[in-house]
Amino acid sequence: MSDIDVLLQENRKFEPDPAFALTAQVSSRDVYRTAERDYEKFWADEARKLEWIKPWDRVLEWNPPHVKWFAGGKLNIAANCIVRHLNGPRRNKAALIW
Repeated sequence: MSDIDVLLQENRKFEPDPAFALTAQVSSRDVYRTAERDYEKFWADEARKLEWIKPWDRVLEWNPPHVKWFAGGKLNIAANCIVRHLNGPRRNKAALIW
């Protein structure tokens, strides 16, 4: 095993603070089982919730130690953070409360 392969092995678990966990968007551990069954499908399904300028060609390119997620895809971060909400149910919700 090479030095870089050793760095790719991580088995520790870091549990979140319970107060933080209460505010999580995902409250069920079922999401972990779903992701473990087919992580590429899981992340592709999540990525489809965003607006893509150009859809990805491949969900994952894994050539250790290099990795590319959603290779070939193009996003506009402003469109995904702001613009897509202007056309949905959040259009009248304050984006920033000072």
